[in-house]
Amino acid sequence: MLLPAAKVPIASIADLKDIPQPPPVSYMPQTAGWWVLGGLILLGLLVFSLLKWRKWMRNRYRREAQAELAAIEDALVDPARRADAMASIPALVKRTVLAWAPRQPVAPMSGDAWLRYLDGTYAQGGFVQGPGRTLDRLAYGDGAIGNDELASLMALLHRWIDHHVRA
Repeated sequence: MLLPAAKVPIASIADLKDIPQPPPVSYMPQTAGWWVLGGLILLGLLVFSLLKWRKWMRNRYRREAQAELAAIEDALVDPARRADAMASIPALVKRTVLAWAPRQPVAPMSGDAWLRYLDGTYAQGGFVQGPGRTLDRLAYGDGAIGNDELASLMALLHRWIDHHVRA
């Protein structure tokens, strides 16, 4: 004989329960080593930034000289301002050197001694034997130089401003 079957409850979606989620993982470091490493990285970034800032400040005179040289180049195109612009080139070079060199030995220099000094500050030279020798004519002569000589001098001065070292 068969016994009547017991009623089995039917599963329903309403009877489902959510699975409990674990607590979220913290992004904060759990050990002191990570704090030390983070501090060292921040200290390294601070030192690197400070050194870069100091170099940038030390080279401010170079940026100013390059800007003035660019203004001189713009003035050379205008025939009315060309003579004044050519006369200001040697003064710019002297002011650039005086920005970092001691005044007493450098300020009175002129002629070949000045050009030798400039060659001593630039490894590639170009002042005694090269386009830089026209600086003397611009400072003390009639200031008349050809366009090719002027272009060579301006290129040399751009390179010299960027790459000169203390003599």
